[in-house]
Amino acid sequence: MFLVGLSGGIASGKSTVVAVLRELGCAVIDADVLARQVVQPHSKAHQQILQHFGTEILLENGEINREALGSIIFSQPEKRRLLNSITHPEILKEMLKQILKYFVLGYRYVILDIPLLFETRGLTRLMKYTVLVYCDPRTQLARLMKRSGLGVAEAEARISSQLPLEEKRRWATHVIDNSGDWESTRRQVLQLHSRLEDSLDFLWARLAVGTAVAGLGGLVFLLIRHFIS
Repeated sequence: MFLVGLSGGIASGKSTVVAVLRELGCAVIDADVLARQVVQPHSKAHQQILQHFGTEILLENGEINREALGSIIFSQPEKRRLLNSITHPEILKEMLKQILKYFVLGYRYVILDIPLLFETRGLTRLMKYTVLVYCDPRTQLARLMKRSGLGVAEAEARISSQLPLEEKRRWATHVIDNSGDWESTRRQVLQLHSRLEDSLDFLWARLAVGTAVAGLGGLVFLLIRHFIS
């Protein structure tokens, strides 16, 4: 089994690509979902966040107000680094658990949906392939303004807080251009899925495991035959 890192940019359409991959039956691990799980009340990360950011960021039910926390880390890079140092180790632990689960279930590959994959370059070394969901800058800006109701200046500030998609594009091994319509994006995802399914990566390992299993089965058969006779 090998790992495939999937990323994009704000309003680039990554959720659309993930929906198609799930429809195809792919194993997808969503880092954003894990990020919400590891900061639930009474968790280790939840307690550490309260120590550093205070109770002002809590909702009435005790959960963390993601918008309030986001407004803090958006304008204060040192706070963002502190939050990452708290949550990233916990997210990685949960991610490894799910990877192991899919390995046991026999999946050929696992897709790790990580929004900041290219910003945290260390993770890319763990991926056999990296996939970027791309769209042109004008389309990205228009989609973000429409989706979030932001003005031009606010939307541009959100986009500029991330690495430019053009820069990420140079690092990705595969690019899905989501600048067009849904059918165009879907066709590209289907092509990517087909290439990954047909990949010969780690074929030697699969053959070795298959040979070992066949050999063990033969040995068991001979032992049973010996004792019966």
